[in-house]
Amino acid sequence: MTRAVQQTTRDLRRHNRATLLSHIYLHGPASRLELMHASGLSSATVSNVVSDLIHDGVVAEAGSVDSDGGRPRTLLRVRPDFGYFAGVDIGETHIQVGLFDGVLDTAATATYPIAATGLEPEPVARLVLTGIEKVAAAVGVDPASLLGVGIGVPGAVRSQPRGLVHAPTLGWSAVPLADMLRREVPVPLFVDNCARTLGQAEMWRGAGRGARQAIVALLAVGVGAALASGTASLPGVSSAVSEWGHTVIQMGGRPCRCGSRGCLEAYVGAEAILESYRGTAGSEPLTAADTESRLAELVARADTSAAAAQVLAATGEYVGIGIANLVNLLSPDRVVLSGWASATLAPAIMPAVRDAVRRHALSYMSSETTIELGQLGAEAVALGAATLPVLQVLSTGGRPVPRAG
Repeated sequence: MTRAVQQTTRDLRRHNRATLLSHIYLHGPASRLELMHASGLSSATVSNVVSDLIHDGVVAEAGSVDSDGGRPRTLLRVRPDFGYFAGVDIGETHIQVGLFDGVLDTAATATYPIAATGLEPEPVARLVLTGIEKVAAAVGVDPASLLGVGIGVPGAVRSQPRGLVHAPTLGWSAVPLADMLRREVPVPLFVDNCARTLGQAEMWRGAGRGARQAIVALLAVGVGAALASGTASLPGVSSAVSEWGHTVIQMGGRPCRCGSRGCLEAYVGAEAILESYRGTAGSEPLTAADTESRLAELVARADTSAAAAQVLAATGEYVGIGIANLVNLLSPDRVVLSGWASATLAPAIMPAVRDAVRRHALSYMSSETTIELGQLGAEAVALGAATLPVLQVLSTGGRPVPRAG
């Protein structure tokens, strides 16, 4: 057999293995017959690939289901213990590191407020490394044995695999974050925009499951969004509209951190909401120590404070206008509000958001779009970051991914 034929055969085996593992991973337990129908592969090929996956400890048999008139079909699932992934959320209020098992269930988390540390790249990188070591130690895992580390950042990432981060809200311009971390991280490492990674997680595990095309909107101190598509084989982010927060919704409006005026983020970013409340007649000082706690305090006041209710009503209107613009441009069938600020604000603003979308989006589009709250909880962005190394592992059929660089 020539070298070219050997290479082609290996590529075909890897492709078949990746196809079947991805289906089991993203669509839940499946029988061999279901895998054959979903992939178009022959019964013999499916049987051989599944046997290899079981032998390698990636997949296990998980009970059976009745079939129509035949023997029960054995189901196959991904083994949670086949490895661990780390996901890192670099935000403007905190850094959160999560350790996730083979099926992305949370094993451990570590969160570091960064008000005192600031946003300089070197201290941020040190906290990321400390967090990875801490979550790995919490479950007795050697950091060098991780299947990969993913990092979500609030900005654009260029020049892969170097991972040059352009994040004006952090004060970063062409920061070589991936290179800085790879000096100490002995496993494959990936960096991407946090709205994109969060969108991927919502499509896999959250409120985006089953959507044809979803927009996942991230509300935090900054504001971003991602466009995700629910393809049959690999649902995930197809493109990013990550600078949604810097689309102008008010001519000559409030100044924005980006240098423009009237940006959506200047009205619905967490700090912007708090600033709006401070400038509203009848407001009283918020007593909480940090941005996340102050926003929660503001929401709690809405039932008794006219000023708080007024600001939250305006926030809901602005978020709805921003979503309506996305609906008119992209025609999604689902919009998911995710991120920590969305979770905090949702009880107070969701009715206003839906009403504003109904009024500002074209009716034939808005009638086909549902608006839902993200389902992934406090670890949503870290979980999204962990999908980056998971994607790489799936693409190789569960085999180790060589370290980049």
